Amino acid sequence: MNNRHLRRIAVTASAAAMLPLALTACSGDSETSSSDSGADKAASSAPAKETQPMDEPFGPGCATVPKDGAGSFAGMAQDPVATAASNNPALSTLVTAVKQAGLVDTLNSAENITVFAPTNDAFAKIPKADLDKLLANKAELTKVLTSHVVGEKLTPKQLEKGSFDTLAKTKLTTSGSEMSYTVNDSSKVVCGNVPTANATVYIVDTVLMPAS
Repeated sequence: MNNRHLRRIAVTASAAAMLPLALTACSGDSETSSSDSGADKAASSAPAKETQPMDEPFGPGCATVPKDGAGSFAGMAQDPVATAASNNPALSTLVTAVKQAGLVDTLNSAENITVFAPTNDAFAKIPKADLDKLLANKAELTKVLTSHVVGEKLTPKQLEKGSFDTLAKTKLTTSGSEMSYTVNDSSKVVCGNVPTANATVYIVDTVLMPAS
């Protein structure tokens, strides 16, 4: 057998030996590509979680806030807190009380505060005789109103389990989560995280009466 014939046999044998390896490599690449494609498809088809941005006002009571004008969220954000509240029809009793106590300038000139603002319905829970008596007593009224004010801007996250000093030197506690919060174990936040020019407002459904 001559050398040329032997060389041909060697080349043929080498090619036959390499063929299974090449087929295995191609099969592996195909399976990997198919697997990656399936994973990508599953990831792209997974539904995205929808969450309420926590930097926006939240709560069922927000539906009563005017959609536009000075009393809207955009309008309130332009004014200091006492002025902003005066443009919201649901806070008219609170505004009357703030004026009666002479606190308009105090609240409007304060910086970076949080106000827990009782609605008209919150004040209506107080018997009329008691409310009239409170409105007539400036010192007591001032104490009640300033017990609704914290000297820093509070985020919803801070309300989950919070304890804060108020301007009345009383303690205010908060609890809750997922946009459902309670203040002093009695008052519910019905519209929270409302911005004004100098304050964050949490509108509540019960007046916070400080301990005597």
